[in-house]
Amino acid sequence: MRGSILFVPTNTILPYGNRLIDEQAKGEATNNDKFAYFCGLIENMDRNTVTGIALIAIILIGTLVFFDNKKPEPQTSKSRTETTQTVSAPNNPAAAANNDTAKGKQANDTLAHAKPKSLIPAEWEAITHGQNKDYPLENSKLKLRVSTKGGKISYAELKDYKTYKKTPLVLFDSTSNKYGYEFSLGAQTINTEDLYFTATSVTPSSVEMTAALPGGKAIKQIYTLNKNEEYVVGNKLELVGMNDVIPQKISDIFLNWEGKIIKNEQDSTISKNNTTIHYRTVEETPSYLTETKDADEKLKKDVDWVSFKQQFFCQTLINTNKGQYFSNGELSSQALTGGEYNKDLKATMTLPYAHGTDESYNMKFYFGPLHYHTLAHMDLDLERQIPLGWSFFITSWVNRFLVIPVFDFFSRFIGNFGIIILLLTIFIKLIVLPLTYKSYMSTAKMKVLKPELDELKEKFGKEPTKMQAEQMKLYRKAGVSPFGGCLPLLLQFPILIAMFRFFPSSIELRQQGFLWAHDLSTYDSIYHIPVKIPIITQFYGDHVSLFTILMTISTLIYTRLNNSLSPQQNEFKWLSYIMPIFFLGFFNNYSAGLSMYYFFFNILTFLQQYLFKKFIDEKKLLAQIEENKKKPGNAKKSKLQLRLEEIQKQQQHTATRTRK
Repeated sequence: MRGSILFVPTNTILPYGNRLIDEQAKGEATNNDKFAYFCGLIENMDRNTVTGIALIAIILIGTLVFFDNKKPEPQTSKSRTETTQTVSAPNNPAAAANNDTAKGKQANDTLAHAKPKSLIPAEWEAITHGQNKDYPLENSKLKLRVSTKGGKISYAELKDYKTYKKTPLVLFDSTSNKYGYEFSLGAQTINTEDLYFTATSVTPSSVEMTAALPGGKAIKQIYTLNKNEEYVVGNKLELVGMNDVIPQKISDIFLNWEGKIIKNEQDSTISKNNTTIHYRTVEETPSYLTETKDADEKLKKDVDWVSFKQQFFCQTLINTNKGQYFSNGELSSQALTGGEYNKDLKATMTLPYAHGTDESYNMKFYFGPLHYHTLAHMDLDLERQIPLGWSFFITSWVNRFLVIPVFDFFSRFIGNFGIIILLLTIFIKLIVLPLTYKSYMSTAKMKVLKPELDELKEKFGKEPTKMQAEQMKLYRKAGVSPFGGCLPLLLQFPILIAMFRFFPSSIELRQQGFLWAHDLSTYDSIYHIPVKIPIITQFYGDHVSLFTILMTISTLIYTRLNNSLSPQQNEFKWLSYIMPIFFLGFFNNYSAGLSMYYFFFNILTFLQQYLFKKFIDEKKLLAQIEENKKKPGNAKKSKLQLRLEEIQKQQQHTATRTRK
């Protein structure tokens, strides 16, 4: 028995039994779990524990029998393909009330739990049951369905885009989206999601849903396609005569919106980490909930739009009422594991209710891609949902005024995005060419001065401050700046960061292939690793990205060449080889377009250095340095040299006092 894989050690028997009871109660315990437990008991029991084991066995057997006999009620599942459901009320209202209040009775409607009939006012009774029917609303970009149940848009599909499985890209359907207005009637609360509307007007570009009450009262929801903005859908709520129904003390209407974000991208981890809620408070810059963990936030200020944003697409609700905004906002983002959803996003807000005879609220939806120009054209700061490096203004400026315009220009004439990335890389290299040349010249001068620097090191190696002062004196006489190679690289840094932001978030690259990469917006894979290796799989991933390997190899070669030009023999140079290896694991799961850009950038750098080395004569450079040493203008001490000399004097003074 000890050789069995089902063996349970003695010191884990009782804890395992408690866990087994809990798992069995949840319906999670398997037959192997049960058998393992009893095998462990039999293996380890002795005379002193027979009685206790027997009692535990009786309790467990009774528990197992009890919970096995209680089978859960089957749940109705709904496929992505929408179906029409009929929900009818019993003919006898009294019997309906009794049945609904009976213990254990649940609503038949799978879309929402119906309110108990006994709590619904009589005038609302007729619109709390009926048959659900979908009405299509479609243009060249969107395919929508408006349902009579809830009077809401229950399905949204983007016609120009596909999922990574090449199936229609559905932003949401009736199982993943909830949207409704909540009214307080005093003792009762009515949610439009529980009501059945009637399509009172249907045209190719609009659908009007009406929930009619006696006496001419009504709730209307009107959806209209926008001719000029094809991803925009007008959303108007009208309350007719509801001032006699809603108590005077009620001043707000609740808007409840929940969306489970469907997995549409290849890399669900990257997609999940780019999914959250964005919003804009009135007259302020947009903000968002953190993307990397679950988050909740209560908004203290009014907002004019709220957006359920994913990696490349978004669902945005925009308030277009002048002077009236969404108030009392409560936002929530929760990651979901397994299944077909990335995250569950929720937004609860209020709209002001003034108790007029007729009240109307004008809003609109944006169901579409995170395309920079499309969003910027709406003039609502919606484009700030695209992560272009907004927290560092220089990075966002580089992307907005340099990278995106050049990328768009090449896209007008070239259809292959791999070629476009290559041309963009060449353009960027030409932009930074003067800085690169200056950096190389500074490094070359330092290399020429290396023999003299070695002499100073040998002479003043035990006096670091004095050696630094002598080095600065040599640099000043030779007309060489020790920071000449660093500053040009620092000026290029915002461009590198801008590209790091641009490629993974560019929807233009989504599902665009080049060579072996089938989608430049995500990682390329030439081999899938079939087994999980501890630590390595977590660091590197379960696939091999060839563009990342090429980028890493080229970076290591560049590092080697760069170190060979440096005059400093620093024992920490090996650290410069660690970073490319570290980034190998990071970029392996990142955009192939980004790795390809850095690879092209390194190759062009090799070409530049070859040309620089070919046309720069080190002998002439040394002669120029010697000539600079003779110039009297170079005798002036720099601020840095003066500061080093001051530090040296202070150290010498301190050492003298210590000896005394």
